Amino acid sequence: MPAANQVKSRTIAIGDIHGHIKALVGLIDLINPNPEDTIVFLGDYINRGPDSKGVLQFIIDLKQRCNVVCIMGNHEEMMINAYSDPSTMGWFLENGGHETLQSYGLAKNLSLVPQAHKDFLVGLPLYHETDQHFFIHANYDYNVDLLDMDSSTALWRSLDDRPRKHISKKTAILGHTPQMKGEILDLEHLVCIDTGCGFGGKLTALEVISRRVTGKCWQV
Repeated sequence: MPAANQVKSRTIAIGDIHGHIKALVGLIDLINPNPEDTIVFLGDYINRGPDSKGVLQFIIDLKQRCNVVCIMGNHEEMMINAYSDPSTMGWFLENGGHETLQSYGLAKNLSLVPQAHKDFLVGLPLYHETDQHFFIHANYDYNVDLLDMDSSTALWRSLDDRPRKHISKKTAILGHTPQMKGEILDLEHLVCIDTGCGFGGKLTALEVISRRVTGKCWQV
């Protein structure tokens, strides 16, 4: 039998942060993760808010405290594209990139972004999968295997186009489409926890328990 003082592990998803470091720090303080917990970040760590640099460094450092899984968001893709194709820099800047670069000390200059942050961005996967759930930034095609999911759907398609239950029968945990009333969107087969932090709303974390049951919700 497990020891009486053994701490139960939790899987907790966190929605779109968009450079709001104070909200992220406050949320992690509320969650108070232990080393057995897994925090799954749903992408869009950067752009719009005042301290994208601080957000990325905080998430990287959080890996010393608990298990951390990070997936790609469309804003990370925009920043990666700006590295490889300067012609896309304007698109990045128009969508909050000005604030991101300013957090590194000099607007419109990617050279001040440390290599560790660039490596973090480039290494982000499109999704994370567990026995009963999959975590993906924006949306999915219900009849396409996750391995074959295209990035435009995974990163960009809003929930104005609401998919059916995925063929894997797993529950999808999503961000990207802001729920500006501050309440998560729970359709049982998919749950969206972007509650508009990038637009003056709330940052949300949700404990994921089973396909149909969600646990505690934290918001700042």
